[in-house]
Amino acid sequence: MTFPKILGGLKTFSPKTIKDDALSGFIIALVSIPISMGYAQIAGLPPVYGLYSSILPVLVFAFMTSSPQYIFGVDAAPAALVGAELSTLGIAAGSQEALAAVPLFTFFTGIFLLIFALCRFGKLKKYVSTPVLGGFVSGICITIILMQIPKLFGGNAGTGEIFELLPHIYHEALHTFNPWALGTGILSIILILGCKKLFPKFPLSVVIMLLSAALEWKFQLFTKAGINTLPEVQGGFPKILLPDFSAVPVFDCIKGGFSIALVITAETLLAANGYAMKNRYKLSDNTEILSYSAANIVSCFLGSCPVNGSVSRTSMNQQFRGKSQMTQIFASLILLVILLFGTGFIKYLPVPVLTAIVITALWGAVEIDTAKKLRTYDHQEFMIFIAAMIAVLIFGTIIGVFFGVLLSFLNVIIKESLPPRSFLGCIPGRGGFFSLDFFPAARPVKGVVIYRFRGNLFFANIEQFKSDIENAIKPDTKAVIVDASGIGALDITACESLEFLWKSLKERGIKFYLTEHEQKLNDELRSLGLGYIIEEGGVRRKMSVALHDIGMKKPYEIELKENETVVEEPEFQENLLREFEWAFGKDAQKQIEEYVQNMVSHLDESGNDDVSKMIKESGIWNGISSYDEELILQVFELRIAELEMAKGNTDSELAKQVKERREKILAEIRKEDSKSASRLEKKMERLEKKMEQLEKKNQSLKGKLEKIIRRRKSSSDSPSD
Repeated sequence: MTFPKILGGLKTFSPKTIKDDALSGFIIALVSIPISMGYAQIAGLPPVYGLYSSILPVLVFAFMTSSPQYIFGVDAAPAALVGAELSTLGIAAGSQEALAAVPLFTFFTGIFLLIFALCRFGKLKKYVSTPVLGGFVSGICITIILMQIPKLFGGNAGTGEIFELLPHIYHEALHTFNPWALGTGILSIILILGCKKLFPKFPLSVVIMLLSAALEWKFQLFTKAGINTLPEVQGGFPKILLPDFSAVPVFDCIKGGFSIALVITAETLLAANGYAMKNRYKLSDNTEILSYSAANIVSCFLGSCPVNGSVSRTSMNQQFRGKSQMTQIFASLILLVILLFGTGFIKYLPVPVLTAIVITALWGAVEIDTAKKLRTYDHQEFMIFIAAMIAVLIFGTIIGVFFGVLLSFLNVIIKESLPPRSFLGCIPGRGGFFSLDFFPAARPVKGVVIYRFRGNLFFANIEQFKSDIENAIKPDTKAVIVDASGIGALDITACESLEFLWKSLKERGIKFYLTEHEQKLNDELRSLGLGYIIEEGGVRRKMSVALHDIGMKKPYEIELKENETVVEEPEFQENLLREFEWAFGKDAQKQIEEYVQNMVSHLDESGNDDVSKMIKESGIWNGISSYDEELILQVFELRIAELEMAKGNTDSELAKQVKERREKILAEIRKEDSKSASRLEKKMERLEKKMEQLEKKNQSLKGKLEKIIRRRKSSSDSPSD
C-alpha cells in the first residue's frame, strides 16, 4: 500500500507492530504528563496547558512527519526561552498577561518555521557531520538529565545550561533534600537499568509507574514520606482561542519567535536525523520543518506554549520498540481520555519515579558507543564529538551546533591539507604500480619519481605536495610522474605553485607529468592559464604512457635486491588511448587543427615529405597513440588535398604517403579493438565525402575558369569594328 507523503510517519505501521506501538504510546502518555506540565509552568502557563499541547498539536505532527519514531511535545528549550522572554518583559508567570503573551510567541514561532520550510533550511543539515550530530544529541541528553536531577530529591527542575544547572542542583539539594525521595528515584533507576540489561523486552517502567500510583492511591505512601506527586489539574477539552496581538509589543514577539524557531529547527531536525541514521530510514527535512510549523500554529490556537521534538520521549519510544507514528497517536488519545475523564489519576503519580523513567531513557540516548568508536578509529573526530557536546552543555543548542559545524569544516581543512600520499614503484613479475611504503617488494623505477597524491590541491596542501616531490628528486632523476587520480580540483594558489614547480623542473631538464586524473582537471588547468603544460605533453592519461614518453618500456628498469629476478611481460599497447579527447575535452578538435596548421607551415618551410618526421617536428606529443595520430592525419590529409587541388595537382607523393600511413594505423587498431577501428572508419568515410566535395568544387571552378579563358581568347581573336 502506498501512503501519501503527509502520512510518511505511518508508512511503517502494520497490524504486527500495533502491540509495541500501543505499549510505547501508553508509557509515553504517562511520562508526558509530568514533563509537559512542568515545562508549561516554566513557560509561564498553568500546568494543564502542557497537556493541551500534548494532544492536538502532537496529532498534527504525527500525521505530517516523515519520521516513524520521533516524538513531539512540550519540551525544555522552547519553554525556557518563552519564560526568559516573559521575565524580560516583566510579565509574571501564570498571570493573565502571561496567558495572552505566550500564545503570541508560539504563533510567531510557527510562522518562522513555515518560512524556514519554504526556504528549504533542511539543506543546512548536510553540513553537520556524524561526530557533531552525536555530540549534539549527547549534549542535549546530559543537559536534560541535569535539569531533572533536582526532582529526584524533592526539588524543582532547572533551566539553562550547565553553569546555571549545577548551582541550581546544589541549591535544591541544600534546601529541599528529601532522602526518601532520593531513595525512591535511585531505586527506580537501578531497577529499570538492571531490567533493561537482563530482560530488555519487559516494560518495567510501566509496572513501576502503575504500582507507585496504586500505592499512593491506597496508602498515601509517598505523601506521608514527604515525596512530591504531580499537582491536580482541571479536566475538560481546551477552548480554541485567537491570539491577542495587542498583549505584547509585536517586535518582541517576532524576535522571540525567531530565536525559538531556530532552536526547534536545530535541536529537533538534527536529533531526528540522528535517530534516522541509527535506524536506517530517510527523512524529508523540509517536510519535518513544515510539520513543526503546523504543530506550533495549532498549539497557539489552544493558548499554549511552543512544542518541540523530545529526545527523552523518543528514546523511550525506541526502548519500547515503537515502530510508527501510531505510538504518538495512541499517546495523544490516552492523554485525551485522561484529560476528559481521569485527571484525578494524575495527582497519584510520584515525581521521583517519573523522573527516574525520564533519566534512564535519556541515558540510553547518550551516544556512548559512537564516542568509543571515534576514540578508537579517529582521534580528531572524537575530539569534535566531545567539543560539540561540551559546547551544547555550556552555550546551548544554537551556539553548540554552529561550534560543531565550524569544527567539522576545520577538520576537513586539516585532513585535506595532509591527504594520503605515497611514492610508487614496481614489483618484479607483477604489473601495475605499488606504494613503496606498504609493499616491501616494490622497487622504485630508475631515474623516475612516481608520486601519488590523494586530495584536491589548494592553498593548505600545495607546499606539502611540492616539498614531497623536491625531496624525492635525485641527481639521476629524469622525470616526475604524479598519479593525480585523487586530485579533482585546484585553486589559484595551487595553480601558481604548480606552474613554479613545472618551470623549475624544466630548467633542470626533468620532465613533469600529471596522470590518471579526470578530464575535468585538464579543463581547470586550461581555464587557470596552464594550458601550455598540456600542450607540451605535461599531462598523460596513464602513467605507463608517461613512462613510454621518456623512452621506458616494460619491464621497467628498477632497483633490485640480490637474487631478485624480473618476469618478462608483454609490452603494453598504447594504440587505443584517445588522449586528445581526454586532455583537451571539447577543444580537442581545435587543438588538432592547430597541430595540423603547424605541420602545414613546417611543410612549406622545409619541403619535408616524411610524414612521421613531420609529426615529430611539429610539436605534437612524443609517444602519441595510433588512434590520435589517425585523427591528426585525417585532418592533415584534407588540408593537403586543399593545397594540392589549389595547385592543380590531385596525385601528390605526400598525399599517397599520408593515405598509406593511415591505412597501416587502421590495420593495427583493427587487430586490437574492432570498435575503435569502426569509429575511425566512420570518420574516414566523412573525410572522404568532404574530399569528394572539394574535388567536385575544384572541378567546377576549373571548368568555369576554362570557360572564362576561352571566352576572353575568342573575344581577343575576333576582328575589331
